[in-house]
Amino acid sequence: MCGICGIAGFLDKELLKKMTGALAHRGPDAEGFYTDSNLGLGVRRLKIIDLVTGDQPIHNEEQSLWIVYNGEIYNFKELRSQLEKSGHKFYTNSDTEVIIHLYESYGKDCVHKLEGMFAFAIWDKKKKELFIARDRLGVKPLYYHYKDGNLRFASEIKSIIQDNKLSRTINPAALAYFFSFLYIPSPLSIFEDISKLPAGHTLSFKDGKLEIKQYWNLEFKDRQKVHTERDYIQAVRELLKESVKKRLISDVPMGVFLSGGIDSSAIVAMMRQITPGVIKTFSIGYGAKDKTYNELDYSQIVADRFNTEHHKFIVEPKITEILPEVVWHMDEPFADSSAIPTFLIAREARQKITTALTGTGGDEVFGGYPRYIGARLSLAYEKLPYFLRKAIMVGSGPFIKESLKSKNVSGWIKRFLEGGMLKDEERYISWMRCFDRNEEMDLFSDKFKEKLVNFDTTAIHKSCFSKSAASDFLDKIFYVDLNTYLVDDLLNMGDRMSMANSIEVRAPFCDHKLVELLATIPYQTKFSNFKLKGLLKKSLRGILPDIIIDRNKQGFMVPMGRWIKEDLKDYTLDILNRKSVEKRGIFNYSFIRELLDNHFKGRKVSTHHIYALLVLELWFREYLDNS
Repeated sequence: MCGICGIAGFLDKELLKKMTGALAHRGPDAEGFYTDSNLGLGVRRLKIIDLVTGDQPIHNEEQSLWIVYNGEIYNFKELRSQLEKSGHKFYTNSDTEVIIHLYESYGKDCVHKLEGMFAFAIWDKKKKELFIARDRLGVKPLYYHYKDGNLRFASEIKSIIQDNKLSRTINPAALAYFFSFLYIPSPLSIFEDISKLPAGHTLSFKDGKLEIKQYWNLEFKDRQKVHTERDYIQAVRELLKESVKKRLISDVPMGVFLSGGIDSSAIVAMMRQITPGVIKTFSIGYGAKDKTYNELDYSQIVADRFNTEHHKFIVEPKITEILPEVVWHMDEPFADSSAIPTFLIAREARQKITTALTGTGGDEVFGGYPRYIGARLSLAYEKLPYFLRKAIMVGSGPFIKESLKSKNVSGWIKRFLEGGMLKDEERYISWMRCFDRNEEMDLFSDKFKEKLVNFDTTAIHKSCFSKSAASDFLDKIFYVDLNTYLVDDLLNMGDRMSMANSIEVRAPFCDHKLVELLATIPYQTKFSNFKLKGLLKKSLRGILPDIIIDRNKQGFMVPMGRWIKEDLKDYTLDILNRKSVEKRGIFNYSFIRELLDNHFKGRKVSTHHIYALLVLELWFREYLDNS
């Protein structure tokens, strides 16, 4: 696990050193550089595999190929054996060197051989070409800046903007997307001239020209074959166990982030089937005021059942010191408040382990969100006459009061009724949004709104719907969430918050073979009888305690609504004061003040709206005011 960066089309060794230094938290164990004419590669290394000989950059036998790499290749031992049989000579025991020899044999098609999470850059001296690739599901990040025939790339934006010659102009479209979804979807970034390399894509740079290609896309095949539910259950068990087993390869201490939900519990269960040794588990919880957000009792049940070395931590709402740090490490405005407990559990766990398994991806792969129930119900609800649906919304919507509790059922119902007036794709996207179009128009200043004329903040998600090869609407949702929310919110957050504390996280549910299997299974089977994760639960029955399988979904959330209303009220008002807001020239302060007042007085729950504004102002201070 590392942080990588580089420049091509020019060479500036001092800049390369600054770019690499900005990634020190991602790799506190070693630093490395390689330079050629008009090219430089840099890497910071967190040692996980091959602690002695695995320092980067790494080269092939004749030193004509050089690589910097971030990630883990789980099938590297098998690949190495094949490569050695065909004559390749290795000088390290690392998975990094396997990639360079694969490239030597297969060229850019080497990515199809790799199983794991990765972002790497290979310099081919003979061809004078730079080849960059990102893993299929986008577990590892990669940003790039390309202009005037020059390329800069890095694991994080903060590395690229070490070049003071680059503009830090805000991308208005990206900012609008942020307020819609609380994250910025690929390929956009918050800066106009910096982009994300999308998941499952490669980038080639030669003679000042850039070429980006997609090498992997989730397809929905095998639907014509007849399989029984028992077949699917057996296949899920085998692939999940294999996915966990592959991710246990490590030369450093390992553990599991255990929430007490079915996903992380399943990982612990599979891990125990594989190893009789010590399993370290880590959980985070809240005090009595926020007991509805607490899962510590459930995580303890799992820890006791599988005899783990369990560690629990209690979060207090004193986050004013760490929130700016969280914002800085996220690189871009990012308002999923789960980043806070993710950061804290990684910080605590780092005292005992260097890498951890996590349940990220289970909800997307197996259908674990309440909105999936809404999507199925809406297919029937939309058959009601339009005037009747409108009457229901108008008659009941204004009287439904949202809750500050972890299960905001009333809020779900309200959004369902509001979305019931829209067509399939627009309806689902509306449930994902924070600020809707009308709220954004009230939020933004007249000057900023001029930059968004005719701009649709749902365009990327709509495009994703259209790219899906699935015929079933629910499978299209599976595809969209995998390519947007999973990669740009959850995996992005997990990478940043763990690497902020120099700890590596691995996500067995994001194994591409498991994801491809689930794409062959009809959604009605995965999600039978309106039960979230129905197939996964059946697959784990008899393996996990029934209380874990049958409990309602909780979600890895924080009581941010109550914190803003009570513990963090003064802090929020101080950060979002009139002077700070108006100097940005982006917002209508009176609308923001109304949001705050309504939330504080209990007239309307605006947790996500306020937290997004709070995060953005802190981001401005970290990345613009201090630049």
